[in-house]
Amino acid sequence: MSKNIVVAIDGYSSCGKSTLAKALAKKLHFIYVDSGAMYRAVALYFLRNNIDVTNHDQIAEALKNINLNFHSRDYQTHITLNGEEVSEEIRLMPVSDKVSEVSAIREVRKEMVKQQQRMGHSKNIVMDGRDIGTTVFPDADVKIFMTADPKVRAERRYKEIKDKNPEITLEEVFENIAHRDYQDTTREESPLVRADDAIILDNTNLTPQDQLDFALDRVKPLIL
Repeated sequence: MSKNIVVAIDGYSSCGKSTLAKALAKKLHFIYVDSGAMYRAVALYFLRNNIDVTNHDQIAEALKNINLNFHSRDYQTHITLNGEEVSEEIRLMPVSDKVSEVSAIREVRKEMVKQQQRMGHSKNIVMDGRDIGTTVFPDADVKIFMTADPKVRAERRYKEIKDKNPEITLEEVFENIAHRDYQDTTREESPLVRADDAIILDNTNLTPQDQLDFALDRVKPLIL
């Protein structure tokens, strides 16, 4: 390979973006960067420290004190917030309810994009999120935009979190997803839109292996 390869996977919440991105990175021996986890970690920090999302001075000061890192353990990618492992806590509903609001903040997005671009300039990466192919890496080698039926997405998310959050109902998860879709697509700063050159992957009726094969068919021709 003559240059670093960047694969950008965007799409709606609970479409299995991270499942595909992790599997693809593992198969190709690329680095997986979970941009959504980065925004969730920022949201967690804001919640813990009672940061007012309308107070730009508080936000700017908070971002100076947020240090995010990824590390691999047991073939899984984990994220740390100021040295603390938070991979599970960032998936709980309080963070899920806050993350779209936090990720719409211009200062937050600018800081996260800087960190993401720095990662992509030095390694072969697979990155998933909402604006990877449009804002973070508009020149990504492969862009995939994922979607699925909202009911199927809610059912997948519910199965994923019900053991850790037994009080949650399927209806609450569905409402959370609908609300996040609205916030993600209507926000002023880097809204969720499909890049013109992105390939649509509707995985409503696909298995994880089906979607991995779909992605591999697009990336493998680029690997010399």
